[in-house]
Amino acid sequence: MSIPTGMSRRHFMKHMAGASAMVAPAMMMGNAIRANAADLTSRGKSCIMLWMGGGPSTMDIWDLKPGANTGGPFRPISTSGDLQICEHMPKTAKIMKNLSVVRSMSTREADHGRGRYYMHTGYVPNPNIEHPGYGSVVAHELFDQRPYLEIPPFVSVGGGSVGPGFLGMSWAPFTVSSNGQVRNLKMAGMSEGTLGKRLEMLKLVENGFINQRRGPAAEDHAKILNKTVNLMTSEQMKAFRVTEEPEAMKEMYGTNGFGQGCLLARRLVEAGVPFIEVDLGGWDNHANIFNTLSDNKLPVMDQAMSALVTDLEQRGLLQDTTIVWMGEFSRTPRINGNTGRDHWARSWSTVVGGGGINGGIAVGETSADGTRVETEPYSAEDMMATVCRAMGMSLETTFTSKNGRPMKIANGGKVIKELIA
Repeated sequence: MSIPTGMSRRHFMKHMAGASAMVAPAMMMGNAIRANAADLTSRGKSCIMLWMGGGPSTMDIWDLKPGANTGGPFRPISTSGDLQICEHMPKTAKIMKNLSVVRSMSTREADHGRGRYYMHTGYVPNPNIEHPGYGSVVAHELFDQRPYLEIPPFVSVGGGSVGPGFLGMSWAPFTVSSNGQVRNLKMAGMSEGTLGKRLEMLKLVENGFINQRRGPAAEDHAKILNKTVNLMTSEQMKAFRVTEEPEAMKEMYGTNGFGQGCLLARRLVEAGVPFIEVDLGGWDNHANIFNTLSDNKLPVMDQAMSALVTDLEQRGLLQDTTIVWMGEFSRTPRINGNTGRDHWARSWSTVVGGGGINGGIAVGETSADGTRVETEPYSAEDMMATVCRAMGMSLETTFTSKNGRPMKIANGGKVIKELIA
């Protein structure tokens, strides 16, 4: 991103740090529908991505290999669907009729940064182009269907996400903590009058930069700041107040960060937000993997994930909400000398459901030892194409990058036919 001459990087980044999370492209002043947004009966399609940062061992969760030397100590259990999953996921087993596992994922990016980028965008990293992630693409394509929405259309909970790339900062993730707290949103003790005067002074300065026409940075910054101020007054910000949920509901999801993040995601779906990403890191288990999974990661995930699906279904929201579970890759079938598994992208699983996706099935197969895919392999592009189709987005959509290149949505991936009715 180029910065106009006269605006220091320190100055620019200081404002961006406080305001870049406040992106909400249609928070127009005087939106007459704002007060009635809660009464709208149609919220449109939404997507919740459950991001497992670090690379979860999917053959210990969704595609177990009992009896194999690579299989580990966990045992499979039956579910409400036509598949088995890990014994440490008993609550999720009860709602698997609504979720399906794609067991034949086969990708090539086994580096954390590259894998995260690839699984979020459908493109491998390219030094010449920054591609938009899932959330930015979905927000860009579906936002016009939500004229009532004043809060951001892409919310990242508990961690950052891959950004908007060439789509521009208007589609960047709005990052919040798992309890819904938004940093830098209060007026720091200033009166509205004082704040107004300071904003007028800043507007004069920024208009000067914009009029110099030396790059998009100043104009993007001005837009972000304006939307941030509008956001401060929106009634829809109540959706972030997850602490106001009944105690029983908080406990159902789990009072840890991931559980409360999933509860917040449900509240944001109710408010009409098209894309929410909830982060659960800590899956880079090169050592002591089985104790880590059974005592920590799987119980937390099992409680929150099952509660989310159950809650959405009971509220009539699951049919319009696509849920995606994945990490940047998986872990080796071979168990290393530290009782851990290393990075592995050749044969692994993702999970998807809700939103019209066929639930309760396993798509594809891996070998008895988990080392290879034995059916049609699927890629990040295919997973993204399937999610986009489920959300009613045209796979013929083509964006144009800043260097003029045409970029097809989901990188031209194919829909996983078993998942779409």
